[in-house]
Amino acid sequence: MTTPGKSLLIRDPLPDDEASWRHLWAGYCAFYESTVAEAVTAATWKRIVTQGGTLFGRIALLDGVVTGFSISVLHQGSWTIRPICYLEDLFVDAKARGHGVGRALITDLLTLAKERGWGRLYWHTRAGNATARRLYDEFAAADDFVRYRIALD
Repeated sequence: MTTPGKSLLIRDPLPDDEASWRHLWAGYCAFYESTVAEAVTAATWKRIVTQGGTLFGRIALLDGVVTGFSISVLHQGSWTIRPICYLEDLFVDAKARGHGVGRALITDLLTLAKERGWGRLYWHTRAGNATARRLYDEFAAADDFVRYRIALD
């Protein structure tokens, strides 16, 4: 639910959103205490504004201001014949939290999943990210899988 009197819109990113997205991206990277090379940031932006790829983004505007984003990867899987959507990144500006932006971004992906025939939507977060987990728990229960990751770049 959005705050009464607030206008919330979720849509595809447009080229003119780049500066706003980069501001949010910097906040997202800072939250996770990570540094992403400029070349990767630029490539990510280019991929999410280019239609038809497997990496895609969505932008949230609260009262006309870009306040959040999601970045997802659409891929095939071995346990389903329908596409699977991995919600890789979701971030809402601290000043916009509590207005339903994160919830709207996830609901938007669920709507797209139903419209486009995806078989699954999934994501993960840090175990200690209690604020995000309270929201995520409204959509699904966390499972008991443990993630293993090997960085090759």
